[in-house]
Amino acid sequence: MKKFLLQLAAAAVCISLCVPGVSAARRGETMIRVGLAYGGNALSAANLQNNTGHGSGYRFGYFDEDLDFEELGYTDEDVTVITMLRASQMYLTSSGGYSTSSGRTSIGCYHVVLGSARDFEEAEDAARSVDGGFVAWIEGEYQVRAGAYDTAEQAWAACSSLGGVDVRGTSTYAVNVVETGSARILFQFDGGKSLALGVMPDVTGERDVRTWFKGFKYPGGFRYERIGGGDLTVVNIVDMESYVRGVIPYEMNNAWPMEALKAQAVAARSYAWNKIQVQGHSADHFDICTAEHCQVYNGFGSDNTSYQANERTDRAVEETEGMYALYDGEPIEAYFSASHGGASESISNVWGSDQAKYPYLCGVTDPYEQLVADKNPYSSWSKSYTAAQLTQRLQSNGYGAGTSVASLELTYSQLGNVIQVRVNYTNGKSNTFTPKNNFGVRSLFGVSSIHFTVNGQGADSGTAVVPDLSGSSSGGLGTSGGSVRVNETGTLDTSERVYTITGDGDTRRADPEDLYVITGSGSVDSLDAAASSSAPAGPAVTTPVNKVVKVSAGTYTVQGAGNGHQLGMSQWGAYAMAEEGFSYDEIVEFYYPGTRVREYQ
Repeated sequence: MKKFLLQLAAAAVCISLCVPGVSAARRGETMIRVGLAYGGNALSAANLQNNTGHGSGYRFGYFDEDLDFEELGYTDEDVTVITMLRASQMYLTSSGGYSTSSGRTSIGCYHVVLGSARDFEEAEDAARSVDGGFVAWIEGEYQVRAGAYDTAEQAWAACSSLGGVDVRGTSTYAVNVVETGSARILFQFDGGKSLALGVMPDVTGERDVRTWFKGFKYPGGFRYERIGGGDLTVVNIVDMESYVRGVIPYEMNNAWPMEALKAQAVAARSYAWNKIQVQGHSADHFDICTAEHCQVYNGFGSDNTSYQANERTDRAVEETEGMYALYDGEPIEAYFSASHGGASESISNVWGSDQAKYPYLCGVTDPYEQLVADKNPYSSWSKSYTAAQLTQRLQSNGYGAGTSVASLELTYSQLGNVIQVRVNYTNGKSNTFTPKNNFGVRSLFGVSSIHFTVNGQGADSGTAVVPDLSGSSSGGLGTSGGSVRVNETGTLDTSERVYTITGDGDTRRADPEDLYVITGSGSVDSLDAAASSSAPAGPAVTTPVNKVVKVSAGTYTVQGAGNGHQLGMSQWGAYAMAEEGFSYDEIVEFYYPGTRVREYQ
């Protein structure tokens, strides 16, 4: 057999750590890394399949530190289904699947090395001439390899007959690409600890590329990384706008009013941008996951047409492209939930976060949800427990052992949400629960929000208590935006909506950036600038008045409304506001006080 002595040294490849760092400059597009399989759900074998009509074949390489794809090799157009395997102890089973323990054919970790090559084409030509030959890219060098063996001894025994010059094993970071259902290696990648395999679907130039992975069609490319030498962490590398297209229909019904869908697009985009900045899942080398823990993302969806992106959701993204909810010029952490039940809440009361860091998550009274109570499944709910049942519920979670519930003391915020429950026991002891506890207010009663009453008693029947603000910059307070002094004693709050009456009598909402004031010194300045210069340092703070209610009874009936953590935008509230004729930016700015919906560069 012809012996390949392709000993030409590969050109030095300058590679840099592509994870977990993220660069702001990405060829004009904001890119995001979405975790599809990771941690305990990492995969030893991960399939990809071209979506018919939306691209064919695959390109192999890696994503650089700017998430730009660097191509190293490719398949033929007719290779439409591939599987990425960790390059150690993998076997093809009799059913055509892959196993980490045993099977009919080894795709093992030792191979015969036939030589090196200058580029992929040279390596591919050489590999095609050998039974079981394939191209490998090993830390900057193209190699021609053949065969797959469990041990080095087995590989050396075959080396001479294959015309090999060496035997090499794979490192704990190597990944094999095979044609699905076979043991045929199409490409082997080993970038060491620094570099992970990237796969970009399509070799035909198709613009609208979609690829199946675990039951959903995704845009963009894919990265396969063996973090710590383990199984494959699979990450979808996608531009921001395509990502948002894959969020909207899974976080909001695709038949909802257009302005509500647009508000959801702005919130989803703003939330995702912040995840990029903080590298939300840094331990797994990506920004954001696909679950409710972050926000639901399923790309172009499955074949269920009632639950995926459609013309309406795509339009909502397109018509808000590049638009973010900004506070002080920067995108906000735009938390949202299904329904508030009457009022959102301050983040300091929900998660104990520093309110000064999130002034736009200060809680607002929501009069809109009630307008769609007949449609909102969370508009009313109720749960009842006898004292004995509530005691059992507590004890099963490690509280109140050897005693029983005597009474409850509920603290209501000024917005009518339950921000603390103190359970008093018959032995004189107590436990205190807040929304931020692991077993918190919602878990205590098994309810879906913190907007509720107990036995008909709520904030209206409580005793006023001013909380201790010592040691806190905000104390869970609502904040307001800047204000301009008017007529010596009055003020114009720039966080409120300002309207103008035109010459033809139309009333229109005005943008503070487009309004001007004459200052006391006679200078003319924009309203926002004047507010910034005339307002006292820091946000204006209003002292809250909480209410405490004590309830003691044989049965505790919890009645309320809402579903979710109570922060930011209510999705059902957005629905109602859209039905009332509000625009998407008005919806967003209502739920995140002090923000402006603007393009962000």
